[in-house]
Amino acid sequence: MKIKYGDTVKVISGHYKGTIGKVTKAFPKEHKVIVEGVNMMKKSLKPSQVNPDGGFVEKEAPIDVSNVMLYDTKNKQASRVGYKFDDKGNKVRYYKKSGEIVKEVKK
Repeated sequence: MKIKYGDTVKVISGHYKGTIGKVTKAFPKEHKVIVEGVNMMKKSLKPSQVNPDGGFVEKEAPIDVSNVMLYDTKNKQASRVGYKFDDKGNKVRYYKKSGEIVKEVKK
């Protein structure tokens, strides 16, 4: 899976098409990601001691990784991702449109 935690992505299909956001969680085995502000769902909560009235909570649901594309914030465009080796011999991701290396985000 070429999309990872912390990447900025653009939604390319579905109800949220054109929305840009950060990946907050990635599920490589299910081939899905959670993007902040995308695919919002309402979850009902039962009344409890902490929340005696119960109610609804809005949260993001996973979206398939095929529906998002890595977004280059510097060039303001979505791009496909490729792999290449840098000067030190490390395998890195790069934007195919601009050729620039994708900056990795540390958790």
